[in-house]
Amino acid sequence: MTPRRGGSVGAVKAVELRITGTVQGVGYRWACEHEAARLGVVGWVRNEVDGSVSAHAEGDEDAVDALVDWCRRGPAAASVAGVEVTSGSVEGGSGFRTVA
Repeated sequence: MTPRRGGSVGAVKAVELRITGTVQGVGYRWACEHEAARLGVVGWVRNEVDGSVSAHAEGDEDAVDALVDWCRRGPAAASVAGVEVTSGSVEGGSGFRTVA
């Protein structure tokens, strides 16, 4: 168990995401990074050569679930066709960033 914001104890959840659709060139990574920071989720997001976006997210279970829900919508300019979610390993990051 890891302390949540505010000092209470909650479960840590980690997921891997693959987002497809019109998700590159529309500010998806930037918006995802900002939404993750707002939710207190750590991890990373990156563009893939096939036109999809991949992400790793970890943190409080409710916050990670909220980020996954946001990923299904994305920013206004995106058109998300699908989001594959698989269980991930906790990496213990300290923030959420865009990676190459």
